[in-house]
Amino acid sequence: MKSEIRIFFLAALSAGVFLLGPGGGRAQTSNNARVEKNSETAARMETAAALGAQKDLEDARKCFEREARKGYAPAEVNLAVFYIRGWGGVEQNYGAALYWLKDAAKRGQPRAYMNLGILYLKGWGVPQDNGEALKNFRIAAAHGETGAMVDLGYMTETGMGTAQDPAEGAEWYERAAKRGDAWGQNNLADAYLRGIGVAQSDAKAAEWFLKAAEAGHTGARIKLGFLYLTGRGVGKDPVTAYGWILAASEAGDHRGDEYLAVLQGQLEAEQREAATRRARELQAARQDSSPMETAFIH
Repeated sequence: MKSEIRIFFLAALSAGVFLLGPGGGRAQTSNNARVEKNSETAARMETAAALGAQKDLEDARKCFEREARKGYAPAEVNLAVFYIRGWGGVEQNYGAALYWLKDAAKRGQPRAYMNLGILYLKGWGVPQDNGEALKNFRIAAAHGETGAMVDLGYMTETGMGTAQDPAEGAEWYERAAKRGDAWGQNNLADAYLRGIGVAQSDAKAAEWFLKAAEAGHTGARIKLGFLYLTGRGVGKDPVTAYGWILAASEAGDHRGDEYLAVLQGQLEAEQREAATRRARELQAARQDSSPMETAFIH
């Protein structure tokens, strides 16, 4: 059982390409800042974001493409993501994505560097290169991209493309966590739980898992439930444990289902019903946010 539990407490890369909403171009060169001030362009980006959220992906892609061809860096980033994912009526095309991301990076768009880092990390359209991934993540992180901070943390913690340094990894997680990044919060909590790069503390692990869980991170919900199940860092509370783990399960993450089975045998029917209501409230608070919508407002 211990080896199975251990799997849940591994830190993870946040690596996934991110889109930008219409306000996402603030950290650009002065030339692109002028483009962003154009009310027509801003309105079109608003429309494209809304279309994407409504799953009218082809219309959104066409809008991003029009604005990308005018040199609008946030639209270039979004168009690149559409090519990476094969959304909006285009075939998956890493070469096209690489072109648009490199152009957006030249224009000073931080998220372009973030997504370039993902391409190099995954070897999508380019030779896999941890060093290039790190370089791009560092540029993005220097401009406040929390996803890049999380990935830097993981790579330095584990020694991917750089000397292994768990303390530096934990520092990157903390920077992202304090900026509200759920992956950063989850990974920082994991570091405290394992005592990797920081002094071991179940209480701090519980504190950060709670923040990530409240933000909808399903892995953190399972881990927080496990802490309540075992009484590590929090008071032992099987009802609360059941609620958090069930919320993750109902969101599609079933890694904690074995714990649900154990808890079901410990709880009275009324306790299970109360925990189930709480889990569904947590899920309902986020069920309107699809992965696409979350990406647009990231």
